[in-house]
Amino acid sequence: MNIIQIVPRLPPAIDGVGDYALNLARQLRKDFSIHTHFIVGNSTWKGTAEIEGFTVNQITDNSANTLLTLLSCNDSSSSILLHYVGYGYAQRGCPVWLVEGLQRWKSLYPKSNLVTMFHELYASGYPPWTSSFWLFPLQKSLAARLAQLSDRCVTSKKLYADIITQISQGKHNQVLFLPVFSTVGEPEKLPPDLSERQHRLVIFGGVANRARVYNQSQEVLDYVCQRLNIKEICDIGTPTGITPSSIGKVPILEIGKQAAHKVSDILADSIAGFSDYNPDYLAKSTIFAAYCAYRLLPINAKGSVSVIDGIEAGKHYWIPNAKENNWTNELDLQTIADKSYYWYQSHNLSSHITVFVSQLLLNLNK
Repeated sequence: MNIIQIVPRLPPAIDGVGDYALNLARQLRKDFSIHTHFIVGNSTWKGTAEIEGFTVNQITDNSANTLLTLLSCNDSSSSILLHYVGYGYAQRGCPVWLVEGLQRWKSLYPKSNLVTMFHELYASGYPPWTSSFWLFPLQKSLAARLAQLSDRCVTSKKLYADIITQISQGKHNQVLFLPVFSTVGEPEKLPPDLSERQHRLVIFGGVANRARVYNQSQEVLDYVCQRLNIKEICDIGTPTGITPSSIGKVPILEIGKQAAHKVSDILADSIAGFSDYNPDYLAKSTIFAAYCAYRLLPINAKGSVSVIDGIEAGKHYWIPNAKENNWTNELDLQTIADKSYYWYQSHNLSSHITVFVSQLLLNLNK
């Protein structure tokens, strides 16, 4: 069986959605002999016509006609898995060409199967001096058209699932939501106790996320290093240009972008992972997913007062507070690491594959 995955970008670009799609493709091929053909919809992407044995076409002109032509070159019975994030396909987050191309495809082949993974829906429309304020109605309209056009919808947040149900105008009464999986692997064996690991703290992810840590959370990071007796901070990813050489007396080892297996080795032998991420959106973070999958102590600079997507502050991640006198004890930290690990298991890569296979196969016998 063959499927088409439409993505904004793929490696070598640093792109969480592309990594997510490529991991799905690998596992679909390995477990079910389902082969992926990729269509890259970002005209700025620089890559090759094949990646790990998967063929790749790129749309360079943001054209509905080009998309329709590329889709028509494949078997019309092939299921399409679209990874939707508006800003990935259009600078202002309004990929009209993408939605129109898929609309025309479905008109030509009404029995074809379109599954959309909504990684994003649309911008909030605030503040008023941003382009998203003016383009919010169009972004929302495109998301609604896509929801109504899709045979199935999947997303990474319960809030998104509820919105998709609403904007689909009765097309989808239930929308599956799966917090994202780790795109740097899921180790089979890990030391169960944090005490067996090196006193190393990891800061991992894209430039913007790591730069936010150094711009806004150095005081918190210093407290964490003291509290956990951290001997080394390992900064993994494209250099931020602002990474300090140390936090307090703890050196920062800036190792740059690394292959997934090297990241895996580091995570598997580190005690904690640090981030400064919007706590309401941790379910969408592949970095938080990686910390959970490797049973590190996930640490976030800020927390939410609500349980969101099954994630609870103080239960699934630690929010350090240097102003508190009662330091969290070692048992509590181990419990947080364990609970985040078990929370992750319900939506790991294997769970995603099970869901997507069922969604992609549903229309084949029409």
